[in-house]
Amino acid sequence: METDGNHTLLTSFVLVGFTTDPLLRIILFVLFLVSYTLTLTGNLGLMTLIYLDSRLHTPMYFFVGSLSFLDVWYSSVYTPRILSDCVSKNNAMSLAGCAAQFFFSAGLTQSECFLLAAMAYDRYVAICNPLLYATAMSRKLCIQLVTGSYVAGFANAVVHTGNTFRLHFCGNNIINDFFCDVPPLLKMACSDTRIYELIVSTVIGCNVLATTILILGSYAGIVAAIICIRSTAGRRKAFSTCSAHLVSVSLFYGSILFMYSRPSSQHTPNWDKANALFYTVVNPLVNPMIYSF
Repeated sequence: METDGNHTLLTSFVLVGFTTDPLLRIILFVLFLVSYTLTLTGNLGLMTLIYLDSRLHTPMYFFVGSLSFLDVWYSSVYTPRILSDCVSKNNAMSLAGCAAQFFFSAGLTQSECFLLAAMAYDRYVAICNPLLYATAMSRKLCIQLVTGSYVAGFANAVVHTGNTFRLHFCGNNIINDFFCDVPPLLKMACSDTRIYELIVSTVIGCNVLATTILILGSYAGIVAAIICIRSTAGRRKAFSTCSAHLVSVSLFYGSILFMYSRPSSQHTPNWDKANALFYTVVNPLVNPMIYSF
């Protein structure tokens, strides 16, 4: 603890996790361990398959492999800590550790938003300009889009993390969550959060709006192109190339928007934890299953 005038500033936090019941914690440990093992196996297996099978050396599967790589990293930000907290009696996390987890969480979340938008553009080119697809979606462009997704995502993370941890935290250091996230940290802030909220709303709002517009615009063009296809088989084939991406986008964006678009007065710890599970644990687990089909 440190003091700042009339406030005692927090230098560490305690993560409550999901439950304090010893039996339930063991059960959750087993469930999350199985989930994490399946996530790593599914995503690494899909990446290996795409690398080894020359028939899958196409732009679409290059993006799928890139998404699997991101999901391996993404799930590793959260699940190992959850597993540790399930079996440990000391759930303390330093301020630096909280900031590091926050940084990677924000960076990978934003990177996935940009990567999903790039994948939507790839599907648009494939369906609307199939004859020019190989030329338009060159390997160089694909690499640039994936690299750009990470650069943009982590540039946002620098702003978001710096803006968050310039705040002073005081009072109770108990975080009723399984990772360091915005809602519980804001409740601990003893400094003015108006500028913080303005910057967060502007940065995240612009990025989410930009990626959402790109995804919706791409699918508007795809739907228009599918309508022009005369054969039922052709329409079904065109739609099947987009269905996996649509499901992935719906799960990821649905949980993210539900979490962060609500006012702070409507946030409750149990609902926030349940909703956060979808984009931190469930989404990386189901993505390889979705794209394998």
